[in-house]
Amino acid sequence: MSWVILIASGVFEAVWAIALGTSEGFTKLWPSVVFGGALVVSMGGLAWAMRDISTGTAYAVWVGVGASLAVVYGWVTGDESFSIVKMLLILGLVGCIVGLKFVSDE
Repeated sequence: MSWVILIASGVFEAVWAIALGTSEGFTKLWPSVVFGGALVVSMGGLAWAMRDISTGTAYAVWVGVGASLAVVYGWVTGDESFSIVKMLLILGLVGCIVGLKFVSDE
C-alpha cells in the first residue's frame, strides 16, 4: 500500500508543480489554491509512504513520478518542446523508478 500512496503522491507533486507554474507568482487565485491543496496531499502522502519505504528511495520515486508527469503535461499542452531524446530520457527515468521498486526491501 505504501508504494501506491507514494505513486499517487508523485502525481500530486506534478499537479502542484504545474499549478505553481500557472499561478504567476501566486497572483492567480485558482492555480494558487490548487497548488496549496496538491502540495498538502503530496507531502502528506510522501510522509505516510516513508513510514515503510526508505527516505532515499521514496524521495527518488516521488520526484521521478512528478517530474515525468510534468514533462508529459508540457508536451501535451505545447509548453514543452518534444523530442525523441527527451522521450527516451523520460522513459529511462520511469524505468529507474520501476527498478527501484523491484530492488527495494520495502
